[in-house]
This record gives sequence, C-alpha cells and structure tokens, in this order.
Amino acid sequence: MDKHENSNRNNHFWKSFFSGVLGSVVTVLVVALLVFNIPVVQMQGEDGVTEEASQTLVDFESAIIGAVEKTSDAVVSVSNYQYVPSQETIFSYYSGIELGEPEDNLTLVGQGSGVVYKIDGDSAYVVTNNHVIDGAQEVSIIMADGEVVQAEIIGADEISDLAVLRVSAEHITTVVEFADSDAIQVGSLAIAIGSPLGSEFSSSVTQGIVSGLERIVPVDADGDGNTDYDMNLLQTDAAINPGNSGGALVNKDGQLIGINSSKLSSTQIEGMGFAIPSNDVASIIEQLEANGEVIRPVLGVATYNLNEIALSSRVDVLKLEEDMVDGVVVNQVIPNSSAEKGGVERYDVIVGMNDVAITNLSDLRKELYKYSIGETVTLEVIREGETMQLELVLEAGNNTQRSYGN
Repeated sequence: MDKHENSNRNNHFWKSFFSGVLGSVVTVLVVALLVFNIPVVQMQGEDGVTEEASQTLVDFESAIIGAVEKTSDAVVSVSNYQYVPSQETIFSYYSGIELGEPEDNLTLVGQGSGVVYKIDGDSAYVVTNNHVIDGAQEVSIIMADGEVVQAEIIGADEISDLAVLRVSAEHITTVVEFADSDAIQVGSLAIAIGSPLGSEFSSSVTQGIVSGLERIVPVDADGDGNTDYDMNLLQTDAAINPGNSGGALVNKDGQLIGINSSKLSSTQIEGMGFAIPSNDVASIIEQLEANGEVIRPVLGVATYNLNEIALSSRVDVLKLEEDMVDGVVVNQVIPNSSAEKGGVERYDVIVGMNDVAITNLSDLRKELYKYSIGETVTLEVIREGETMQLELVLEAGNNTQRSYGN
C-alpha cells in the first residue's frame, strides 16, 4: 500500500467521522426544536437564525411572563398557627398556676400557599389544601405585596384535600380565572406559583408541562398503612416543593388548571408533582362555601378488606372459596342506614357496585363517591357463598354513620 492510498483512506475516515458527528448534532437540534415548538431555523451566513425563530423564542418567554403577571397577585402565603404548650405551660397545668389563655402562645407550625378565587362584597375567598390549615387555631394570609391579614376557615375537606378561607377584600387586587381542566392536554405548558419553603420565597415561579392526566394517587389519611381513598390528580414536571401546597398551577393564559397538592419524593424520582384539577376544585369549593363541608353519601357499614381476614374465617364463616381474597367484608350495619334499609347484613362480602368490581375499601369509596345523595345503586354481595344483588338508595347519614366512612 503506497502513501498516497493510505492518505486517501485516512481522509475518507475523517470525512466519515465528522459527517456522522455533524449528522448527530443536527438530529438532536431538530428534535429539541420540535419539542419546544420552535421552527427549524435557516442559517443566514454569520447572522445566525431567521427572524421567525427568534420571534418564536420571544413569544414563548412572553407567554410565561404574561401568565405570571396575570395571576401572581392572586397567589398568597398561608400561615398555620397552633397552640404548642411550653414547659412553663405544662408546669402551670399541674401546679394550678394561671398563665393566660392558650391563644397567647400560638406558634407558627407551617406555611403553604393559597389562591384568591372570588371577591364578594367586603370579603374575598381563598382556596388552599386542607393539609395546609389542618389543626390550625389561627390562620393568616400574606398577600403578594407583603400585607398580612387574618383568615377565617369557612370549610375543609380531607378527602379532596381542599379548604376555603375568607379574608377582608381590602387588600385584594386580583382573583384567578378558572380553566376547564377537562380540556387540558398532555404536553401543555404548566406554570406553578407559590411559596416553596415558606413566605420567604413567596411568588416563586417554576415552569414545566402537564405530564399526565387522571393520575390515581393513593392516600393514607389515618396513617395506618392502608389506602383510605384515591385522589384523581394532574401530573406535572414543574417543580413542586414543600410550601407550594395550595398554590396555583396555571396555563399559558394565566388560567388556573389545578391546585398544587403533592409530589413524589425520592432519590430515584425527579419532576413528579401533582395538582387537583380545576374542575374538581370548583365543585368542592362551592360545597364548602355552602355547607362548610362536603356531604357525601354513605352506606352505613363498618367494613374490612377481605384479604385481611384469616383463611379459616373466609372459608368457615363467610363460606368463600379458599383462593378468594378480593372484596369488602361487612362487619357491622348501622341502624336506619342505607345499608340496613337495602337489606345488607353482617358478613356480607361486597364485590361490586353498579357492575364495577370492588376489590378493597379504596375501590368501594372511590365508586361510592361518584354518586349523589338520593341516587340508587346496586350492590353485588356474596352471602354464605351465594351471590345476590341489593338495591340501596344513598343517604347522607348522620354523624355516627359518616364516621365509618362507608
């Protein structure tokens, strides 16, 4: 092989190498431009990009700035004050010494965010998360301009994790506009506004996209390790941090698409935040304003998951097959409840509601809460090995019935 041939081969190798690298770079750039909806630019010598691509970048930035300007003044910080006994107070309790009322020792135990959604006369209404104000003896609101006002808790709901507060409208300048969350598409722009880590970082803004719709997130309300109910949430990769709870998730037009509620946190997880869809928020706050609570139908039964029952009891008492573990066992029927009126008996195993399979308590509550008071549902139950259908007219139930949660 002569030197000329070797040189040609080397030149061919390097040309191929650089062509491949250039092709990869171009491919990556094109994909990035498509993802961010930026037109593929045309090179204009040393001038760089066309005016069209430059304008698209400006428009994208302007959309975010415009949305924030429209909404940010409606996003507030929410402070939860509770009575935390001091050592001196504990001593006074046992010694009989009077040190004043508990309200004199209110302590800030947590902060979150909230969104002003309505002005009615001299009052303004703020929606936040139930867990932000849970247990509060006093709640205050810090406006976007730093003004601090006292808030009244109008209503709260643990299941939806929403609460409504009322404040003086004197310092309110902006209310949020609700979007139709049913029209949201995956990939839509999502902007989170709130107070991560507290009011020191109020009006913080993070930006991402809507990563998913109708995400079912299990909730253990009583901390017993079992799922009590499931929440239907929007997923976003906009940064959601402690303190963002109760804050706004808005679209490119500054309209509310969700109330930020939670995130998955782990060394292996990044960018998985969740928000309560705006349509769900609108429905719940209307009920909280009217009643101070969300009144849901109850069956009027105390129950256990079938898979928690010992095999011997499933076979000998409930008369089930050994391999059957899906269903909800009725341990008690509350007198004068929907269940009693519909013929439900102790040890019935609920396996379906209106042709939807019920495998556990979470399924039962999820399905039950789809219906309103006064509607009729058909329960499929197994009683001593026999399957039967029972029709129940759903009622609100009294406090005793509601305390069972089913």
